[in-house]
Amino acid sequence: MPGPGGVLFFLLLVLAAPLATAWRPWPPRDASGAIDPGFGASKKFEGSSDFVKLEYHMGPVLAAAITVHPIWYGAWPADQKRTIRAFLRSLSDQKVPSPSVADWWRTVQLYTDQTTANVSATVALGQEKTDARMSRGASLSRMDIQSVVRDAVTARTRPLPVDAGGVYLVLTSTEVLVENFCGQVCGFHYFTFPSVVGYTLPYAWVGNSARRCPEVCAYPFAIPTYVPNRRPEAPPNGDAGVDGMVSVIAHELAEMASNPLANAWYAGGDPSFPTEIADLCEGIYGTGGGGAYTGQLLTDGRSGSSYNVNGVGGRRFLVQWVWDPYRSYCSGPNALDQH
Repeated sequence: MPGPGGVLFFLLLVLAAPLATAWRPWPPRDASGAIDPGFGASKKFEGSSDFVKLEYHMGPVLAAAITVHPIWYGAWPADQKRTIRAFLRSLSDQKVPSPSVADWWRTVQLYTDQTTANVSATVALGQEKTDARMSRGASLSRMDIQSVVRDAVTARTRPLPVDAGGVYLVLTSTEVLVENFCGQVCGFHYFTFPSVVGYTLPYAWVGNSARRCPEVCAYPFAIPTYVPNRRPEAPPNGDAGVDGMVSVIAHELAEMASNPLANAWYAGGDPSFPTEIADLCEGIYGTGGGGAYTGQLLTDGRSGSSYNVNGVGGRRFLVQWVWDPYRSYCSGPNALDQH
């Protein structure tokens, strides 16, 4: 049993770790719900190199083959699971025509650790766990997410494996409320505490915002009322909530791969409040993106839906761009200068 000093250290660690490594609602708003006064002049646009200085802080990246283990928390229809699985399977599939999800992941691969090892090119869909009964309840704190991971890896029947390249993706359905969901975050990533889970494991959480705040967390498939003269884009898989989740999942996976223990790639002096490689490009999906403009997207000629990358099985997705450390600006495979 730990002594008083150990208990105090753990409490300070929990309290000092706000899990600020998060996809934040877009477009940014002030406390009244209006667009942030600096929104129109945002420097988070394609070509920006002076927003903040991204730096390497000597920690590891996910250089070993990555296996993503989804944890489905709540009621998940089969078609929604299929869409998210298809995206995860697309991350390493080089046979998909460009611009592809795998092309998008190549920018994430540019990040290295102190041994010059790059983020892995191999990302596989691993084993899955379902908690349809919501054993932790329908209202979760951020720390509860770690308990959900613990339940999955310590389950009596078919526990998720604890492996070297494993990352754990907690996906909450529409009826689940997570602390700060919609108001401050749409997803976050961090690492589990051994005192809670038994291991230090990279994990992320992303929620389905379809019932609560699609205009916040599924933008641009739903548009806030304070964004004038803007029509929502048609989701490529016909589900605004899940198609919105795909972009948030992409965001969190990119940051988890490049900053899994909050001590690798980020900007800013405080690792508790980092600006990471996807934060720099929030809301940017194509050439010219910035402010409320997504940038130039591709359009499906049959459905009229908007997308920017191709996936397995003929799927299409819309995912935000990420920061290119060599070009020092946001980059994606559908950029006009990529063709």
